[in-house]
Amino acid sequence: MSSSLPYAAEVESPLKPDELQVLRAQYEKEGEYVGIQTKFNYAWGLIKSSSRSEQQEGVRMLSEIFRTSPERRRECLYYLALGNFKLGNYSEARRYNDLLLEFEGENMQAGGLKTLIDDRVAKEGMMGVAIVGGIAVAAGVIGSVLFKGARRR
Repeated sequence: MSSSLPYAAEVESPLKPDELQVLRAQYEKEGEYVGIQTKFNYAWGLIKSSSRSEQQEGVRMLSEIFRTSPERRRECLYYLALGNFKLGNYSEARRYNDLLLEFEGENMQAGGLKTLIDDRVAKEGMMGVAIVGGIAVAAGVIGSVLFKGARRR
C-alpha cells in the first residue's frame, strides 16, 4: 500500500484551481454527511495548495479523520507529516512521519520525507536553537533546585 503514497516532492506542486474546485464541490455537495474518502481527498488537495490557510485547513481536516477513523490512521500519517512540513511545523511533521516509519520502516516516501525534514531543520538552525533552549531550561531547573535547597538551610 505504501506505493500509493506520493513522493514528498509531489506536495510542492499544487493542484490546478479547477482540480481543487472539483474536490471542494464534492465535499460541499455531501454536506454534513460527507464521506471519509471525500473529506480525505479534499484535505489532500488543500495540503497541496500554495495557500497557507488552505494548508492549515487540510491539516485540520486530516487530524479530524485521524482522531475519528482508526481504520484511516496509517493513511493519514503521511499526509499529516507532509502538511505540517509545508507549514513549517517540523516537530509535528517528524512525529507523524516517525509513527508511520514505526509501522512501515521500508516506506520510501516516509524515508524521503524524513530526510527533507532533517535537512530543513538543520538548514534553519532549529537544532541549535533547541540545544540552547534545552540548556536554558536545564539551567533553570538546576537553579530552582539549588535555590530551594538554599532556602531550607
